[in-house]
Amino acid sequence: MTEYLTVEGGTLAYEVTGGSGPLVVLAHGMGDSREAYRAVVPELVAAGYRVAALDLRGSGGSSVGWASITRTDVAGDLIALVEHLGGPAVLVGHSFAGGAATIAAATAPSLVTAVVELAPFTRKQTIALGDLRVARFRRGMLRLVGTGVFGSVRMWRGYLEVAHPGPKPADWEARLARIEAMLREPGRMKALQQMGRSAPVDAGARLGDVRAPVLVVQGTLDPDWASPQAEGEAIVAALPPGLGRLEMIEGAGHYPHVQFPARVAALIVAFLGSVRA
Repeated sequence: MTEYLTVEGGTLAYEVTGGSGPLVVLAHGMGDSREAYRAVVPELVAAGYRVAALDLRGSGGSSVGWASITRTDVAGDLIALVEHLGGPAVLVGHSFAGGAATIAAATAPSLVTAVVELAPFTRKQTIALGDLRVARFRRGMLRLVGTGVFGSVRMWRGYLEVAHPGPKPADWEARLARIEAMLREPGRMKALQQMGRSAPVDAGARLGDVRAPVLVVQGTLDPDWASPQAEGEAIVAALPPGLGRLEMIEGAGHYPHVQFPARVAALIVAFLGSVRA
């Protein structure tokens, strides 16, 4: 059942599943909705967690027309939701929201017990000439830039095809249709573009301030970086020593939780088990 939380500037839609176990808050990336975690939620609930899946500003069932959508803004939304649900909580953030989860953990350490970053944009990005020689990176970047500049739903669909290499989920075509329908609603593509224009420098500046354990998950075929492993290692290196760890999922693109939900859920559950221990 969809519930709503009003914060300054608009209304956030979210859904809570599970009983009275430890709270896990899931936040998706740009151009998506909480449905991205549809196959992960049951796995976490079965492991004993209470799971809240959030629609980011301008996405899914949340309101449109936000004056600003940065990682710092979304970090504030995550903190507000955790407080509303009686935290503390584990924060799981994908892509754009990975950086937001980082900022939230650094800002409100008493409310965040652990962080999971899935294919996160958490550092300032630089593109080297050699990066463009990597075909998957080149193909993904062209479609991302086209989406941001032209607001093209067709180019976003093209990016999603590149970002999900190999076998697709069984409901792939239906999922794409729902994403396209959402982005054609007034204000939804603008929200995607706002996120795309927000550089992750704010998140990178807070990596050293994080005090909760952090799991970074990268796909080996993620088109958003020429070397996804190098990006993951750089994030872990920027955290306080011993706080972060990196897991690579072979064959995954930019959406490991969509392509390999059971694998991602197992990594999260094992990570949280080690944190509790």
